[in-house]
Amino acid sequence: MAKIYLFDWGGTLMVNPPDMKGKMCDWKHVEVINGAHDTLALLVQQGCKLYVATGAADSSEDDIKAAFERVGLAGYILEFFCQSNLGIGKGTAAYYQAVVEALGVDASEVTMVGDILYRDIEPAVEAGLNAIWYTPDASLAEVSGDYQQIQHLSELCDL
Repeated sequence: MAKIYLFDWGGTLMVNPPDMKGKMCDWKHVEVINGAHDTLALLVQQGCKLYVATGAADSSEDDIKAAFERVGLAGYILEFFCQSNLGIGKGTAAYYQAVVEALGVDASEVTMVGDILYRDIEPAVEAGLNAIWYTPDASLAEVSGDYQQIQHLSELCDL
């Protein structure tokens, strides 16, 4: 069975500066997180299925895909889940349950990868998903929940 990964967008796959507002696809400059290209390429090569699960409320699925196309990541992603196509905002177990239902798989088959504990990781675990907290600037000793923690995206390829 292929591994199924959901990735958060801003702060996990693409840089999300706090001073930038509006749709990322319209920003003058967009940038990927270090290691994102190589990691996604290797995961796809390993047979993994990759999706994006974002809380970007002001962007449609097409807007999100356009931002990914600008940085060359769109080809790795099978589908982009967001508030506009799920009808529910991110940050709750219900959001992740809606994603799992759309995928037609059991929650235990899906792993969420994200950088915000309370919005990406905890609700995903509550919904029955596996979760990996991406913390490039934090100590690995901080883990205290039912999830794994990585500091570099490339670590996903070794799990």
